[in-house]
Amino acid sequence: MIRKTLSTVILIGMAMAITAPLSAQARTHINPRSVSDEGAPPPFSGAVWVGDLLFLSGTLGLQDGQVPESAEEEARLVMESMKSMLEAAGLTMDDLVSVQVFCSDVDLYDIFNNVYRTYFTGNFPARAFVGSGTLLYGARWEVQGIASRN
Repeated sequence: MIRKTLSTVILIGMAMAITAPLSAQARTHINPRSVSDEGAPPPFSGAVWVGDLLFLSGTLGLQDGQVPESAEEEARLVMESMKSMLEAAGLTMDDLVSVQVFCSDVDLYDIFNNVYRTYFTGNFPARAFVGSGTLLYGARWEVQGIASRN
């Protein structure tokens, strides 16, 4: 019991040590949005710098606000959206360290991967491919990531 409690305390301490420096650092927003924005923009910024890490919001592969008929085209558009956000921050796709892919139908796994792999020149980032159920606007994929300038 004491050993288990001590392990828990150590793990909590380690988590705090890792996350405390991030919370204390200044933040810079890419394509920022705030509560004072007029109209009804979506309530999130495109990406946020914290130290050397860039946290990218989830993005969809829409064309003129619509989901393309072709799954390949939608995959390409969602990856182009990620690439554009990274470029706006001065980074490339190879600077991604973690990617999460939310997919409305996991049977589309191979289609997504065939497009995804063309966006990298070196090692792939860590990744999760999650069967999510229905996504906004009937999209097949929503992708978010974390990139590092180091």
